[in-house]
Amino acid sequence: MLKGKCAVITGAARGIGKAVALKLASLGANIVLNYRSSEKEVKEVENLIKDMGVDVISVKGDISKLDEVENLVSVAKEKFGCIDIMVNNAGITKDTLILRMKEEDFDTVIDINLKGVFNCLKCITPIMVKQKHGKIINLSSVVGISGNAGQVNYSASKAGVIGMTKSLAKEVGSRGINVNAVAPGYIETDMTESLGDKYKEEVKKNIPLKKLGKPEDVANVVAFLSSEASDYVTGQVIQVDGGMLM
Repeated sequence: MLKGKCAVITGAARGIGKAVALKLASLGANIVLNYRSSEKEVKEVENLIKDMGVDVISVKGDISKLDEVENLVSVAKEKFGCIDIMVNNAGITKDTLILRMKEEDFDTVIDINLKGVFNCLKCITPIMVKQKHGKIINLSSVVGISGNAGQVNYSASKAGVIGMTKSLAKEVGSRGINVNAVAPGYIETDMTESLGDKYKEEVKKNIPLKKLGKPEDVANVVAFLSSEASDYVTGQVIQVDGGMLM
């Protein structure tokens, strides 16, 4: 399905990024794993992918810094000759009510979750335009659509990702490039692990499917958007939330 394609995934050491990397590798794609600090975890992902018989490299880099993204893209291009798929997954949270939110809590989340995606789009777009093909998948969140108390910074960053997705889709659609966003709901990752069992049970009551999602649920949708099966899909925001927000 993706045999011989090259996919770059940011924030690929754990959670959704790891699941996406493993899924795309299982479909035959060669993988470029980006990480910022989780060297041990990314090596484990790299070994799992090598066992699948595809090529994989890891590139350390902070996506909030343009020069480090330029290096990521340059290394990927030099290694594989082209970049067919870009999955902008890296993100952080610094949740608190706005009355307690420090300026640095806002700035850091925006720098990584929003500016970081901009940096990746800025660097990957010229390559895909020259190739006249490419799939860009940006990880947003349902809170970028609905908002959420205690997440003014995170919600703003993820709403911004949706705006960038739609705008870029209009800019590059004529060049054979598809740009879409995936908006996960409550997914079982390190980010949601700290919520506590009682809170999770309350969350489930508002989800029609009555369960939290798994990283693989998101990875399956990313795989569709990375493949030829989605060639006529662009500028869309696909919610993976068990029906929570509709």
